Amino acid sequence: MQHSLDEITRHAQGLSAIERARLAEVMLDSLQPMDPAIQAAWDREIEARVAAYDRGESPTQPAADVFAEARRLTR
Repeated sequence: MQHSLDEITRHAQGLSAIERARLAEVMLDSLQPMDPAIQAAWDREIEARVAAYDRGESPTQPAADVFAEARRLTR
């Protein structure tokens, strides 16, 4: 059964924000699939950064400060 783009779009808009984000990721990956070795390297990097954050080794800033600085830099 073939669905039109409009039908698929209407259905997708009914998904939760998390589901729409995942759908967008899947669609983008289908256009440019990532090399499995590169994906594995990114997965390791993400795990290492999360672990460092959990151990308190990563400096953090409140989001409001980050956004204020971004606004200041783009003026």
